[in-house]
Amino acid sequence: MHLLLSKSVSSVLWVLALTLLYLNTTFAETIAIIGTGEVAHALGPEFAILGHDIVYGSRSPNREEVRELVARTGGSASASGQSEAAAQANIVVLAVPWNVVEAVVANLGDLSGKIIIDPTNPRMVGDDGLRDYSVDPSNGEWVQRWAPEAKVVKAFNTMNWVTMVDPASTGGPVTVPIAGNDAQAKATVATLVKGLGLEPIDLGPIRYAHAIESLYILWGNARTLGTPFNYHFRLEEN
Repeated sequence: MHLLLSKSVSSVLWVLALTLLYLNTTFAETIAIIGTGEVAHALGPEFAILGHDIVYGSRSPNREEVRELVARTGGSASASGQSEAAAQANIVVLAVPWNVVEAVVANLGDLSGKIIIDPTNPRMVGDDGLRDYSVDPSNGEWVQRWAPEAKVVKAFNTMNWVTMVDPASTGGPVTVPIAGNDAQAKATVATLVKGLGLEPIDLGPIRYAHAIESLYILWGNARTLGTPFNYHFRLEEN
């Protein structure tokens, strides 16, 4: 009796293990993170924990700091040149300063069909320390124009890197507004957002990226003026 029970339990555990392996394989993506700054340090290791393969795109992939980031990311993480990283990936994260995005996108090669996550915030800072608009209509929309055959999703630009890796540090739920023209691409990004313990909310096509980028300006100006705040959207109760 005990032997039969043990065999039955073993069979269930084996099937469960195979199922989990299948799910991880099915839903695992290769994600290229272009840049190796704070956003890359935040998102890369977290995405790797979710089972994704991470390749960092760097102008100096053999630099010691990049090697340390790859080691900390673990798994099958690697680093290469920026265009080589993008070529390997299904999802490309533009973790670079907003004012170099155009040049970076131009050098990434063919991005057709790829999901591009744009977490950048274009901004100018005046003599009074306040942020203001610096591009028209938005960086997200420009990225879509520079890579017209890609699926651009605006996301992760309304929080700092600490919140990305530790949402609980804000003391409450944190929402990630997203915008993009492709519904499936937004669903994929929403899955990544949820995996990090954050709450995605779809705000529409990429033309609304300017509204999401404006949130950063309001957030930054409030801090400069001495009234810092955190925020999130909350779904209405039926």
